[in-house]
Amino acid sequence: MKKAVLSIALILAAVLGGQAQEMMKEKAAKTIKLEQTPGEFTQKQLTVTAGTYIFDISNVGVGHDVGFVLVKKGLDISKPENHIQTAYVTQPVKTGEAQQSKPTMLEKGEYVYFCPLNPTATDNTLTVR
Repeated sequence: MKKAVLSIALILAAVLGGQAQEMMKEKAAKTIKLEQTPGEFTQKQLTVTAGTYIFDISNVGVGHDVGFVLVKKGLDISKPENHIQTAYVTQPVKTGEAQQSKPTMLEKGEYVYFCPLNPTATDNTLTVR
């Protein structure tokens, strides 16, 4: 009986510890806000320091749902395996609304971002220093 209680306590501690770590990651993440208007992002170039970020994507008058794709510069943007999937918004962004991505760790380098649903240019640049 003591072993069963101890096992349950250890499992519970592991689960709660994992949730606490996830909450700390989200709290430590900085937010990058980007707006989409018909056919484009209003911010074409951004520079940030390396770290964890949440992308907050607003749909300003596009007239249909939009999304967000982030890819390391130089990779083929048409291949989903090259997309940084944690940077995807958690659901399509309706006109007049905003949605966020999951926390995304960005390392030094250059990235491109675009929306295939809008569609926007594929040369918007995010530089991480």
